[in-house]
Amino acid sequence: MNEPKTRHSASALLQNWTSIAGIALAAGGFFAALCLIAFDFLRGFSSPYMGILVYILLPTLIWIGFVLIGLGMWLEHRRLKRMAGLPSLPSLDLNDPRQKRRFIAAIAGGFVFLMATTVGSFKAYEFTDSVTFCGSLCHTVMNPEKVTYQNSPHAKVLCTACHIGPGASWFVRSKISGLYQVYAVLTHSYETPIPVPVKDLRPARETCEECHWPDKFYGSVERAYKHFLADKDNTPWNLRLLVKVGGANPSHGPVGGIHWHMLVANKIEYISDETRQKIPWVRLTNLKDGRQIVYESKDNPLPADQRNKDIRVMDCIDCHNRPTHIFNPPNHALDVAMWLNRIDPSIPNIKANASQALVESAGAPTKAQGVRQVDEKLGKIYADYSDSPKIKQAISATQEVFSNNFFPEMKTSWKSRPDNIGHKIWPGCFRCHDGSHVSKDNQSISNTCASCHTIIAQGKDSEQTSVSLTGLEFDHPGGEIPEGTLCSECHTGAPQ
Repeated sequence: MNEPKTRHSASALLQNWTSIAGIALAAGGFFAALCLIAFDFLRGFSSPYMGILVYILLPTLIWIGFVLIGLGMWLEHRRLKRMAGLPSLPSLDLNDPRQKRRFIAAIAGGFVFLMATTVGSFKAYEFTDSVTFCGSLCHTVMNPEKVTYQNSPHAKVLCTACHIGPGASWFVRSKISGLYQVYAVLTHSYETPIPVPVKDLRPARETCEECHWPDKFYGSVERAYKHFLADKDNTPWNLRLLVKVGGANPSHGPVGGIHWHMLVANKIEYISDETRQKIPWVRLTNLKDGRQIVYESKDNPLPADQRNKDIRVMDCIDCHNRPTHIFNPPNHALDVAMWLNRIDPSIPNIKANASQALVESAGAPTKAQGVRQVDEKLGKIYADYSDSPKIKQAISATQEVFSNNFFPEMKTSWKSRPDNIGHKIWPGCFRCHDGSHVSKDNQSISNTCASCHTIIAQGKDSEQTSVSLTGLEFDHPGGEIPEGTLCSECHTGAPQ
């Protein structure tokens, strides 16, 4: 008589409201997830929130259902044990056809659920690594990064390839740090603009060098720039130069140039402020013989109590700090638009007026209002201009510049995003190569122009009749400037 009673009690463990609620929750979530996953495979989702629903929220509901089922069974077993003297664990008799069928059904159901869970887990992992997840869920917060990413040279590279890279350890670290970011977004406790640089970014040797191999770079690379002066005629000024990229491995080419900084035989360390824009202390270590040279800025000496604090090993990203999220200053973005004839250079003062309109519209409360202000300001200035279609095209191109580079809601533009490649708008190279960093034996870090590039042609279109491979002395289009003046002291990227 006890055996049937025991069997009945074991099957009755699910007959309680807690387990029934869990079964309903798990079954409903599982069925909904299967349908939506099938839809995703067939057509895909256009909304990032569907990915959150299918691969994060629904699986969470399913597991909550399982927890409720188990909790209800445990509570029911305790109750029946007190009332009917059930054993500690339910019995299983595979010789009983009824129990055997239930066991086989449970194994089959578990296998189906395991397969579905495997697919769902992979899709969840894939979704959380997607550009949609990184750039679209937090629309306002991540919009500047997403827009500039889409217009960057790395627009086909996943965000996680640079921000996480291969391996499980950094994946786990990024997801843990992401929890606070989710909290900051939900509570609106994030800063505007988002502070830069990213303090815990993975070393470039473990991410960037998966595709870019500095050892293989050597020699010089030609670069051509076309600027338009902010005068009535928008006078074009051309500059062609050879950038001495150089190399860091003597087995592949001459060692020297800019990539000398990544020479494996040397180790470069520095101490800077939080923004890494002021570097008062630099240490060069020869890894072969251990010799060290310390350079300190005469103009901005390092306080004694900070000499061993936050010493950073130089990384590719210290110069290439905006390889993807590039916020172009107005003057540069308009130069490109005029170079490509998206804005007709024949429109009087269009460079100066468009740049001024962009700067003034940057203070708008939203991007949409800023775009409208660009239209209103330029439309008012050129209301009487004879060629209306030409002005409309110029206004549209200027609005596009605003949309791609100005983000008023996050207070983000080129002003809050230093670019350390070069030295025109920001100190960049001159953070160290300013002539002020000197060692104890009076050696200084070189700051000659020829160290990094050779000017082969410059001037107006009519003046570029010859090319000099030996190098030209820089001809400043606005007239001579005092020796030792840094470009960034005058050039701000926009009208003063």
